[in-house]
Amino acid sequence: MTKSQDVDYIIIGQGLAGSAVAFQLLTMKKRILVIDQPLNNTSSRIAAGLFNPITGQRVVKTWMADRLFPYLHEYYRGVEEVSGEKFLYPMQLYRPFGSFAEQNEWMAKSAGPEFEAYIEDISTRATYPNVNDVYGGLLVRQCGYLDTKCYIESVRKLIAREAIFLDEEAAENDLSILPEGIRYKHYHAGKIIFCNGTHRNKWFDWLPIRPLKGETIRILSSHQQELIINRGVYIVPAHDGGDWRVGATYNLQDNNVGISEDARRELVEKMKELVNFPFNIVGQEWGLRPTTPDRRPILGRHPELRSCFIFNGMGTKGVSLTPFLSEMLIRSIEKGEAINKEVDIERYKLLYWSSPK
Repeated sequence: MTKSQDVDYIIIGQGLAGSAVAFQLLTMKKRILVIDQPLNNTSSRIAAGLFNPITGQRVVKTWMADRLFPYLHEYYRGVEEVSGEKFLYPMQLYRPFGSFAEQNEWMAKSAGPEFEAYIEDISTRATYPNVNDVYGGLLVRQCGYLDTKCYIESVRKLIAREAIFLDEEAAENDLSILPEGIRYKHYHAGKIIFCNGTHRNKWFDWLPIRPLKGETIRILSSHQQELIINRGVYIVPAHDGGDWRVGATYNLQDNNVGISEDARRELVEKMKELVNFPFNIVGQEWGLRPTTPDRRPILGRHPELRSCFIFNGMGTKGVSLTPFLSEMLIRSIEKGEAINKEVDIERYKLLYWSSPK
């Protein structure tokens, strides 16, 4: 008979969200069990890992940028130091202007303090060879990309070395959430945190987490440039040279498994509008992002189950959101500190009470 084993936390899922939660808890010397079966088509594994403080169709400073971005650099460097691996690549990002009006708008914005920490330079004429930037563009700092596969694998090795990792899909029949704690097979924990993205479970299936399909392509090019280009699509140079990532599509209507010719065509057309260097397509990947109606993550305690928590809904910005918000969640659990209302699960609690039990 297998002897029961006690841990402080069980974590379900080890993508970007689960990795951040696990590392935060390991740093606090907590005993953790992580359960995850790697899937090729999770957003964490196919993402180019871009982080950028100035985003969106309206091109604004991203939500909580002044707190998220200093923290993410510190966090990922900390994981690199502990793991001995390299996966964070800070790099400037260039966004070409689409018109004189946009150029003038950013000249005015740059005069104020709001964007001072993020704007490296503004050019008013074509600046970069092989980039279609007739109106100039905006050069942004505090950007870069995370090698998400390397990061997740590095955290996984840390978990396997310092805690318990189970390479399997967590079966709901083996999982019991009781008033006195959590049981999974022969493991017993005080708390459980669900970080399993678009994979639904019966405890949080009332939450409006919806999959958003995204596709990227990989290209090879002799063109060398240590610069991320971003307008319509992002073009991210790889750290080993020659191999670039281009993405990403956003398709709520496409529920089909696998890559699509439409997405490939869309990415190539947008890339050709943005740059004019030669390239060959060498790969295409797809994945599902967990999104929410208000485009804010969901974190916090289950409305009734006191030992049950969720950390999910990171959408397209998991690289920048998960470090800071994972600490927010853990501080809430361990020290009773408040969770930001914009991401607190409390905003959806009426859905729970109105759902069939």
